[in-house]
Amino acid sequence: MSEEARRRRAWRLQGSPPTEPMPLADLLRRTPYRGAQVARVEEEAAEARVREALDLAVRIGELMLRSGAGAPQVEVSVAAVCAAAGLSNVEIDITLQSLLVHARIDAAHAVTSLRVVRSSRHDYARLVAVHELVDAFVNGHIDLAEAAEQLRDIKRANRIWPEWAVTAATALLASAVAVMIGASVLTALVAILVVLGVSAVERVLKPLHLPDFYSNAVAAFVATVLAWAAYALGALGWFPIDGDDFAFIVAGGIVALLPGRTMASAVEDVIFGYAVTGAGRLLAVMLALTGLIIGVAVGLSLTLRLTEMMSFDFVSPSVLELRTTQSQWWAAIIGALVVGSCGAVTMQTRRRLVLPTAALSLVGVSVLAVLTRVLDVGSVTATGLAAVVVGFAGRIMALRLGAPSMVAVVPASFSLLPGLAIFRGLYELVGESAEVGTLSFQAGVATLLAAAGVLLAIATGTTLGEIFASPWDRRMTRLRRRTRV
Repeated sequence: MSEEARRRRAWRLQGSPPTEPMPLADLLRRTPYRGAQVARVEEEAAEARVREALDLAVRIGELMLRSGAGAPQVEVSVAAVCAAAGLSNVEIDITLQSLLVHARIDAAHAVTSLRVVRSSRHDYARLVAVHELVDAFVNGHIDLAEAAEQLRDIKRANRIWPEWAVTAATALLASAVAVMIGASVLTALVAILVVLGVSAVERVLKPLHLPDFYSNAVAAFVATVLAWAAYALGALGWFPIDGDDFAFIVAGGIVALLPGRTMASAVEDVIFGYAVTGAGRLLAVMLALTGLIIGVAVGLSLTLRLTEMMSFDFVSPSVLELRTTQSQWWAAIIGALVVGSCGAVTMQTRRRLVLPTAALSLVGVSVLAVLTRVLDVGSVTATGLAAVVVGFAGRIMALRLGAPSMVAVVPASFSLLPGLAIFRGLYELVGESAEVGTLSFQAGVATLLAAAGVLLAIATGTTLGEIFASPWDRRMTRLRRRTRV
């Protein structure tokens, strides 16, 4: 055997290279900040500059976590700031409530910074502002001191939408969901009143500072009881509301209460390897969903018994025949636009992004309608494919508008949430115990599992769509900059 052949054989048989920390360039390769490592990275940074850059990076990450960003977005932004500031040897650790960044100055000196996030509220306007700040810093448009000053201004800024606007948007979102699944205009108005009633109860209970599990359970119970009250008035002949309308109202309220963003963040964290953070978010989702299910189930059990006592002609089995494909096409279009725009308001996004988010919601609903109504694709598969389209188009659109993709993708995906399926499953579960109709416990469990599959399809589909769109990041960023010029 020749020397060359022996070398080739040895190369084929040798093990893989030793495991090393991931360079910042590899960490940023699928992000809009993939060009962050420039000539400044090669310069030797003094300890004071390292501390200043690290402080800016962790404060940016802290604000993003408090505003509802997922672990991948936080790590990417922190890494981009560190790289642009000249720090090449950096370790980043993120959990659900803390951010730790470690930067080495030389072989004997290192700097570590820790931030703890004890509470969070969705504030997409701040996430957009942070995205613009990081983009400007990475591209050299502002220096370290200017970036720190802008970050202080972002923290001190008021939230874009007042509380009354968020409450109104939540009510409109629930009514639009009801319209999308077949409700009349009058039923949509009743759905608005029901959500406003739930908001009033939540304001009364606000001083108690209830955890999400209990607040979701109370809100779901109140929404179910109020929807039944409207149905009872209809059964007495005082109001044109029937049993199907009752189902539509409760389904709209369920969508308004579902932890859609937390579910998407949890799945995204797990997919990208943030196991601890993803597990924490998944547990939070499970608790929130459990509270929601308990609230609706208790409300349904109570109202079904009241219905039997009052000898009303209730919804069984017509509720079990309801499908999301029964609404008219114009109702689905209007509902999708309203859900997208109102979802953006509830997430506290910027005003200029409301209409694009509504359009993206319409795209997702249109794809879902074609797959289910025309091609007769199953609900889970169709929702997953529609979510991929939403994730792909949302990332391209958001970067074109100078915003992170989640700001558009998350509110737009609200129109895909399975509110009616959850209601049907719960009705099947509790209806049998109330001896109303011939229902099946096993069917209820199967329906709820199918709804869980739809939720998972939305979260994984939007993430996959964003991955597919990542090669267009630079093109969209350059196009936005040329348009500004």
